[in-house]
Amino acid sequence: MKRRVGYIGVGLMGHGAAKNILAKGWPVTIIAHRNRAPVDDLLAKGATEAASPAALAAASDIIFLCLPGTAEVEAVVAAMGPALRPGHIIVDKSTGDPSATRRLGASLAAQNIGLVDAPIGRSPREAEQGRLSTLLGGDPAHLAAIRPIVESYADTIIEAGPLGAALTVKLVNNFMSFANAFVIAETFATASRLGVDFTPLIAMIEAGGANSTMFQWIRPWITDGDDSRGRGRLAAGAGVFETYRSAARAAGAPTTIADAIDTTLATALAAGYGNLSIPHLPGIIAELAGAGFRPVRDDG
Repeated sequence: MKRRVGYIGVGLMGHGAAKNILAKGWPVTIIAHRNRAPVDDLLAKGATEAASPAALAAASDIIFLCLPGTAEVEAVVAAMGPALRPGHIIVDKSTGDPSATRRLGASLAAQNIGLVDAPIGRSPREAEQGRLSTLLGGDPAHLAAIRPIVESYADTIIEAGPLGAALTVKLVNNFMSFANAFVIAETFATASRLGVDFTPLIAMIEAGGANSTMFQWIRPWITDGDDSRGRGRLAAGAGVFETYRSAARAAGAPTTIADAIDTTLATALAAGYGNLSIPHLPGIIAELAGAGFRPVRDDG
């Protein structure tokens, strides 16, 4: 018999993952979301709705959390409270603070409850397709127990080590991706200011070493206003970015580039662009420089 799955956080990324878990035959219990549409869609596909985190925990063996960050994870775990029992495994898919995750894991382990950090990558499009990437950190027995479920929504699964290792790898990787996005944005803002034709510039980028997955996510917005390849809000990304900077500083690592990005990011947030997603960055930076080339819309 397949183990019962609870899933909290069926928003942009969580809906696709939960949908694919259901499609592979696991019984799934979900909880209300501020947007009822993904909840109702999953219910129509066979999911069960719980009235509270505690009720979801009581109905589940393995619990997936797809939440914004550490604070939300800690609050939900606290809300599940006495409904958590020995043998439960909680899978935290957020990109949070590795130190806080290790502390929470130690507290849960004292109750014989497992915790796995399993941050995800890619976009809602890949989530719907069952093609997310994910890192896993935790006890090998816990990883073995959840892996068949994770395989239903991720086609790239990287086991990073003990609890907290996956989040640490994700934070460092996210910095590289975030930095790339800001380099791309500044490149096109400067190109706009210089009157450069974007068509040969894009052709040159795609033909050489400047090309990247991040560029391929951003390029459709530059050319057509299509932001569907990356829906994460800048304001949300700023929190993860600051977690990285804090960890780097605490370790005595260099933060020269991160600090420069932080200056630009702070300017964009102060100007009211926090609800925009990363593909809009070239337009945001260009607007701030007085060289806008495409209207920047609010994602709401």
